[in-house]
Amino acid sequence: MRLNLTTLNPNLLLTKTARIDLHYLPSLEYFCALHSFEEIQLERHEYYVKQSFRNRCYITTSQGIQLLIVPLRDKHGKIPVQEVKIDHQQKWQNNHWRTLESAYRNAPYFEFYSDEIKKILYKGHKYLFDLNCELLSFCLKSVGFKVNLSFTHSYEMPAPNFVSDFRSQISPKKPFANRPFYHPIPYQQVFGNEFVPNLSILDLLFCEGPHSIRIIQSSKLNKTF
Repeated sequence: MRLNLTTLNPNLLLTKTARIDLHYLPSLEYFCALHSFEEIQLERHEYYVKQSFRNRCYITTSQGIQLLIVPLRDKHGKIPVQEVKIDHQQKWQNNHWRTLESAYRNAPYFEFYSDEIKKILYKGHKYLFDLNCELLSFCLKSVGFKVNLSFTHSYEMPAPNFVSDFRSQISPKKPFANRPFYHPIPYQQVFGNEFVPNLSILDLLFCEGPHSIRIIQSSKLNKTF
């Protein structure tokens, strides 16, 4: 279901709380959607959605855009997202970290953030939800978002009137241009002469560091929420 601002309850545009699903190293669009909210409620009672950003992200490398996927053990049936386990039989941490290091080691702010990111990736989280939550907390703090993180107590559809509901709005199955969150504002990336929009927040952090918040503020498509 696409979020249509023309049909939104006007009261939602004044809310201070956003409810959203957890993504793996989320995109710039994700952060643009959450900008300006005082509280972010993470949906922990939804069923896991396959082929979504919940276990994948995009970065750019010398070979072009690269997809990073966290392998999962539970791939069949309806599974609550907080119960989805990471498949550690696959050495995905090595692959992700080596790819990130190769892609961004020459970026201006790589050394500033790399140690903490590597530490989180290699922490050995059993559940995808816990990994994503710790990474999101680090990224929010690094970007400069001053928000409170909380968790849903049950699955509610629709969400309460005081909550702006962004669950399942940001999906790789449709281009970001079809959604009212993100307008690309170019910044200097490591590779290529043509700007690649809406990559993982890590691309912005490694390239722009403390200036990342300004890029997100400028990239926010709709200023009314």
